[in-house]
Amino acid sequence: MELIKAQRGTQDMLPSQAGKWQAVESVMRSEAEISGFREIRTPVFEDTRLFQRSVGETTDVVQKEMYTFEDKGGRSITLKPEGTAGAVRAYLEHGLFNEPMPVKVYYITPCYRYERAQAGRLREFHQFGVEMFGSALPVADAGLIAFAHSLFERLCVKNLTLKINSIGCPSCRKQYAEALKAYFTQNKDRLCETCLSRLDRNPMRILDCKSPECAEVAKDAPHILGYLCDDCRSHFEEVKDLLDSIGIEYEVDPTIVRGLDYYTRTVFEFVSNDLGAQSTVCGGGRYDGLVEEMGGAKTPALGFALGIERLLLVMEAQKVQFPEEEPCELYIASIGNAARKKAFQLVQRLRECAVEAACDEMDRSLNAQMKYAGKIGAKFTLVLGDDELASGKGVIKNMKTGEKKDIDLNDNFEEQFAAISSEAEDFGDLKF
Repeated sequence: MELIKAQRGTQDMLPSQAGKWQAVESVMRSEAEISGFREIRTPVFEDTRLFQRSVGETTDVVQKEMYTFEDKGGRSITLKPEGTAGAVRAYLEHGLFNEPMPVKVYYITPCYRYERAQAGRLREFHQFGVEMFGSALPVADAGLIAFAHSLFERLCVKNLTLKINSIGCPSCRKQYAEALKAYFTQNKDRLCETCLSRLDRNPMRILDCKSPECAEVAKDAPHILGYLCDDCRSHFEEVKDLLDSIGIEYEVDPTIVRGLDYYTRTVFEFVSNDLGAQSTVCGGGRYDGLVEEMGGAKTPALGFALGIERLLLVMEAQKVQFPEEEPCELYIASIGNAARKKAFQLVQRLRECAVEAACDEMDRSLNAQMKYAGKIGAKFTLVLGDDELASGKGVIKNMKTGEKKDIDLNDNFEEQFAAISSEAEDFGDLKF
């Protein structure tokens, strides 16, 4: 019978890899909570119109990459390609705008895009994202960038370059769009078919095209910074001044426009040199018009997202030391049915005290049980047989030092083991 394998562009997270994910997610949650963000969870699939309206019909995501299908009720449904749209919908649907401003939420969620699968670019991937509603001030932009910067520092990720830009507001972008249209019209014979369709509707999207030919044409296109209105220019200057004031280094990169239509004013990316072509680790910015576009009141907002799989690739390339997984505290080996029953009882008592303990579940010989205890890295072992059951006493062995200590099997077993374990605790070098 043919073995069914995972779909192209997806991957399994195996138990041997789970510790890295859990460690990274734990830091993400901690950093978010330190900055006042609360978790939100939204559905994996949404009404297709949500993404058409928010992400933009002329973007690569909507035109080429969405997983869209018709459900049994004849409704057009899309697996979410990013997290912001669902968060904005939930903000509006559940009246979060009635809460004290700013409203800050974060999420860890799977996303889906039909792309050419390669290292750092999957069809099912996971995003950590944050969204902030209500503040139009540059301090919010700088604070969000500082949040991302702090997150990477805490995860020991190095060699990242912060690139920032301003893409203005709808008012000043209108003039810029006209300049882009004029430029690309002169070079339209070198544009791909998708970008030709964007020429009249949204020429800024051409700057984000992944086609090498279009990217080459875009190199000499006009830059948005020369078209900013006074308010947008002032906003951008204050963001830079705030970053300077806390020592966060950055590069102004006028080519950054981000791949989604909802961005306004500040946009930014953290770029790695350890990923090859897929160099962007984190991206975000301000989207002051999105809430209103989706049916709410005019509300300034901003956020960022990063792909967890891509982040882990960077961390592994940089040989970041992850926290070691805690091994089994105590393995209780047994000889005979009566001893096996006693071992089972003691293990359950320890587990009720949140101690990771194990006993034989495979009917192994004593020798095989001890080998197994070594393979799982058990810190301590205890062997139970007829003599131990008769005396009610056992011997705990420290597998690292060989030291042995007596233990009563009946009274206060948990407390005795806790004391033995704490005496031998070696904290070592803690990471993250």
